[in-house]
Amino acid sequence: MRVLRVHGPTQVQFWFIAAAIGVAAGFAALGFRLGIDALQGALYGVEDPHRLHSFAETVHWAWILLIPACGGLVVGLVLHRFTPDARVRSVADVIEGAALNEGRVEVKAGIASALASLITLSSGGSTGREGPVVHMAGVVATWVSNRIHADGITGRDLLGCAVAAAVSASFNAPIAGTLFALEVVLRHFAVHAFAPITVAAVAGTVINRLEFGGVPEFTLPQDDRLAFYGELPAFLLLGLVCGLVAVILMRSIFWAEGIGDAVQRKTRMPRWLRPAVSGLGLGAMAIWFPHIIGVGYETTSAALTGTLIFHEAVVFCLLKCVAVSLTMAGRMGGGVFSPSLMVGALTGLAFGYVATAAFPNVSGAETLYALAGMGAVAAAVLGAPISTTMIVFEMTGDWQTGLAVMVAVSLSTALASRLVNRSFFLTQLERRGKRLAAGPQSYLLAAFTAGVLMRAKDSAGAPSEAACAELIGQGVMFEADATLVEALPVFEKWGHGFVPVVARPADGGEPALMGALFHVDALRAYSRALAMTAAEEHS
Repeated sequence: MRVLRVHGPTQVQFWFIAAAIGVAAGFAALGFRLGIDALQGALYGVEDPHRLHSFAETVHWAWILLIPACGGLVVGLVLHRFTPDARVRSVADVIEGAALNEGRVEVKAGIASALASLITLSSGGSTGREGPVVHMAGVVATWVSNRIHADGITGRDLLGCAVAAAVSASFNAPIAGTLFALEVVLRHFAVHAFAPITVAAVAGTVINRLEFGGVPEFTLPQDDRLAFYGELPAFLLLGLVCGLVAVILMRSIFWAEGIGDAVQRKTRMPRWLRPAVSGLGLGAMAIWFPHIIGVGYETTSAALTGTLIFHEAVVFCLLKCVAVSLTMAGRMGGGVFSPSLMVGALTGLAFGYVATAAFPNVSGAETLYALAGMGAVAAAVLGAPISTTMIVFEMTGDWQTGLAVMVAVSLSTALASRLVNRSFFLTQLERRGKRLAAGPQSYLLAAFTAGVLMRAKDSAGAPSEAACAELIGQGVMFEADATLVEALPVFEKWGHGFVPVVARPADGGEPALMGALFHVDALRAYSRALAMTAAEEHS
């Protein structure tokens, strides 16, 4: 261990570490899934979690109302106690950790978020399990990275290994898990990262299959085939429809979060009470429409097998969007992937009924449209057309309808990425001021602060205090936490070779000189970071 800490792992050692992380992340994902099943069974009395909504129809309405509310109350207390902002950590935070924090995520807040999401999904929250599972994997990778003092590249690779294993174990989808880690979290396909991430994904999949076998998540009818290649234009149109539905789903969530923030601010509601209010709203909806509670496997399966009629598909799709937005607005926890699968399958099924009725002579089964719609909405929400296409194939075991799914996914992703900031996760980060969607040339500017890059006032090469005082008198100065996003435009505007860096007293007195940020130092640091990023992505 001491050699690893000092010199870092060799390539062979790294693969063993990747396999170990894959096993650990796989067990974490498996434990999370089994924990949901056990707690859900205890709360609702259901033996098969895939049939939750059918069982919920037989439960007294008071329990349906109260269980999500009580679950929300517990979630609120957990997040209030163990996180600084009472917010659940999820995939967006893992992406941020990969880009800006050398592959690390918050450990304490991550563990609390996993517990909160477990309670949310067990008590009927209308989200998915992939978000907390991915962040749990990030916590595992962070612990290992800190133990061996991994540098940024190694830390990101370990994070990718953990995420790939967790996704693979959660959905029994090793190919998709590998691609998800590369496409969504690391956001590059560097060759050096591919082998260890694949090793970890396989390890995670083995953990899943030891418990559940190699059975796909959803079983499809055997007659889902394209009736004729002339049907492909319908899937192009389906892709555009699914892109719009995905945008509506994402914007509904963000709009609901904004409403929740405003209500909490105006009513001065304690932050620990917010999830309980959302849980109460979910329970009230579920009294009449139990389809909206939980992950939604039963309704998704019903859409993929064509056992729903047209108006049911439309109504359930709308209600699911409302339920997901309500859950997210209450900060109850969970992810968006499983809800997007359900919304996509319902959208595709409804579209399929219309398409096959309009052109019966050149149309296949309506359920094929449900399959393509499931992939198209999920891909647009995640901003991950490659890994989502693969995960749909692996979750259904249907590799014969690839043309239909690929056509719909490509169009939906292309449309949705222009109406939001690439994906749901990157839009979340954009709303927090983290501009990762624009690429490293943008977000790296925010990674450097004046306080880090400045030359201290007493160091060699620092400007005189008189020269700094003259600029401060003109109002030209930076505070220590100013980033290069703010600094470089100032240099361009004023043309100075340096700008003083100051600390402002809490009592509002005169700023105290700390040092000076030189234009050349800022450009050198930015250029070096860009070069390192390019080298990593092409290695």
